[in-house]
Amino acid sequence: MKLVSLAEEIGTLLLKKKQTLSVAESCTGGLLASTITNVLGASRYFERGVVTYSNPSKEDLLDVSSQTLEEQGAVSRETALEMVKGIQKSAKTDYAIAVTGIAGPDGGSKEKPVGTVFIAVAGGGEIKAEEFHFHGERVVFKEKTVEAALQMLKKLLK
Repeated sequence: MKLVSLAEEIGTLLLKKKQTLSVAESCTGGLLASTITNVLGASRYFERGVVTYSNPSKEDLLDVSSQTLEEQGAVSRETALEMVKGIQKSAKTDYAIAVTGIAGPDGGSKEKPVGTVFIAVAGGGEIKAEEFHFHGERVVFKEKTVEAALQMLKKLLK
């Protein structure tokens, strides 16, 4: 499914519910917010997106704890969950998405190889986080991450 058509579908669901969305991105560098805002009328449901590429930005803008970053790492389920809670709280939105991962080609480890990404979604009283492993160059990794994040939100919205 093309990313824009998936984003359109999500936009339609949010409009029907009269609900709002915010996103916090690390490894996708703004591609998630860009994809969402490529939809005509996105301003009616999209509140904001932040790119928190560094650990200090995750702490400052999303209230991710330094302890979580030190003990679990920036690329972890715990960090993704704190990111999604942080953006949802600061933006005061009904739904939120957070992504954090290792796009590569370097920066990976045995425990968290290049292509590892954690995506968290929150809304409707639920919060979920999933781990994915994508292969391909940085741009492909980012596109796959955005698609997975939108699919997770779509599932939560339905």
